[in-house]
Amino acid sequence: MNPVLWTPSESEILASRLHQFQQFVRERFGGPESEDYESLHRWSLDHRGSFWSAVWEFGDVLGTPGTRGDDAYVPGPHMTDARWFPGGALNFAENLLRPAECGATAFGNSLAIVSLTELGHETNLTRNELLAQATAFARFFQRQGLRAGDRVAAVVPNTPEAIIAFLGTVAIGAIWSSCSPDFGEDAIRDRFRQIEPSVILTTATASYNGKTSNLLAKVQSVLPQLPSVRICLVAGDAPTGWISFAEAIANPPASFDFKAFPFDHPLAILYSSGTTGAPKCIVHGSGGTLLQHIKEHQLQTDVHAGDRVFYFTTTGWMMWNWLVTALASRATIVLFDGSPFHPLPDVLWSLAARVGITQFGAGAKYYAHLDKLGVKPRESHDLDSLRCVLSTGSPLLPESFDFIYRDVKSNVDLASISGGTDIVSCFVLGCSIRPVHRGEIQAKGLGLDVRIFDADGRAVVGEAGELVCASPFPSMPVSFWNDPGKAKYLASYFEVFPNIWCHGDWAEETPHGGFIIYGRSDTTLKPGGVRIGTAEIYQQVESFPTILESLATALRQDGDERIVLFVRMKPGHTLDASLIADLKLRLRSHCSPRHVPAFLIEAPDFPRTISGKLSEVAVRNVINSLPLKNTAALANPDSLEFFRNLALK
Repeated sequence: MNPVLWTPSESEILASRLHQFQQFVRERFGGPESEDYESLHRWSLDHRGSFWSAVWEFGDVLGTPGTRGDDAYVPGPHMTDARWFPGGALNFAENLLRPAECGATAFGNSLAIVSLTELGHETNLTRNELLAQATAFARFFQRQGLRAGDRVAAVVPNTPEAIIAFLGTVAIGAIWSSCSPDFGEDAIRDRFRQIEPSVILTTATASYNGKTSNLLAKVQSVLPQLPSVRICLVAGDAPTGWISFAEAIANPPASFDFKAFPFDHPLAILYSSGTTGAPKCIVHGSGGTLLQHIKEHQLQTDVHAGDRVFYFTTTGWMMWNWLVTALASRATIVLFDGSPFHPLPDVLWSLAARVGITQFGAGAKYYAHLDKLGVKPRESHDLDSLRCVLSTGSPLLPESFDFIYRDVKSNVDLASISGGTDIVSCFVLGCSIRPVHRGEIQAKGLGLDVRIFDADGRAVVGEAGELVCASPFPSMPVSFWNDPGKAKYLASYFEVFPNIWCHGDWAEETPHGGFIIYGRSDTTLKPGGVRIGTAEIYQQVESFPTILESLATALRQDGDERIVLFVRMKPGHTLDASLIADLKLRLRSHCSPRHVPAFLIEAPDFPRTISGKLSEVAVRNVINSLPLKNTAALANPDSLEFFRNLALK
């Protein structure tokens, strides 16, 4: 068993939102008498309708559920046919803005957004100010003839303007879709032209790592390939034919009628990475997204009213959507736009200390890099407010668990979380009333029938297999855009096991209910037919202080696979014969002989998706002379030239 690094105190458990919810479901819905997490999880599956009704009521959702209790869930012949809250209706934006609670009240004058850019520009918006600007934006859209179901496409940095535009869009039932400023022209075009937006929204400039780029010029170059666009908006000086953001929000209405839309009304379109073809357009519904996020924020991440929630993200990553919805839990959301290491490597921790962040999130690679740089936030920053550290994007290595508890804060819930764009949320994630085991995700999400299946479709514990969800849940996509007969939808998740969602993660459930993610199923290595998760290799290799990061893939030869391991070295260090020998010895002794690579090569850079994840698939295809269909999905396609020029035999 992996050692326990943190255990919540009795007082912390009793003060948690999850404990309050346990009491609530017991009194209102006949929930379990036992107060352990496992009992609540079983009840959430045995009484799906009642569980999600309880989330609706406990989370104080504004709207009409239509049905309550077990009747709130209507199964269908297939997972994708299940229906939630038939007859239910709500307005997503109203639930985040909560207009009835604003006005001349302490809540209305409290901060909704704290925003900082790497250039040092800070913007704070109260609840009243956010409500006024978002509804002004919604009214502007209505004057322009925008209707429910129309698409608004945005190429925007992570600033308050993005939040305002998003809320104004969904307030009238239009559908939001966004890319971040680092997306290239081809990547923007490949996404937006599929959904035929009526509106394009951007900012004049964007900054990253000390460099400022002309974002408006990039979007203008794509515009001729988006003939459906009839409204062009820009935050900044507006050229001819464009409307300025300031003009759109110039006249806030005295009041706004938040129309309620059906529970599964489309909210946002997110995109698959697109490295193996055109990005798939994944349509998420308003009700399912709202309930799932409220559950994850309040019950799994212990977000209380007044908390200050931060995630380092761009508008092109689903974690941006996740962060914004924390407004529905009456929390303040904290934004940062720019490089997390500029102007200094501890810039995010300076923000955390100054603002009093309670939940701090970032990608797993961020924590690993801080560790390599020797940054020790606990020695330089007051983090008394911090209760939860979150990590996702890739498996959080055990050494990063050590870093958090040693160099960030010893008394904190470290919630490694895993899910994805496909469900705009998590399958496995944190749990404020359970201990943290080194290298493990704490728990499966409430209301989610998460299991690990072997190749024969049998649930297993204590061994690696496919992460699946065996029954429906509200945040499943409502559809893929332009997907007649659900052909793309069904092929994406239901081809491996009939009527079982197969997520594509190679993972293990531990005997005490934790989870270890070993990597994506399509990038697992199979030397001699034995499946090896790439995270197993990364854990060992990246423990070497002179190695920044690594990428493992496979060369196919003579009907078998040979592991190829690439490493990026810290400046001033090289991959020499001594280090190669040490790496191979460590992999052999700590893993197995099958984990030892046939080739160990230093690389100058690795290809990454636009959301910042390493693209093992791209390297695998290149070294095996296979076609790579969509290099526009990569943030740095030039990095592939190194791998194309290798001679591996």
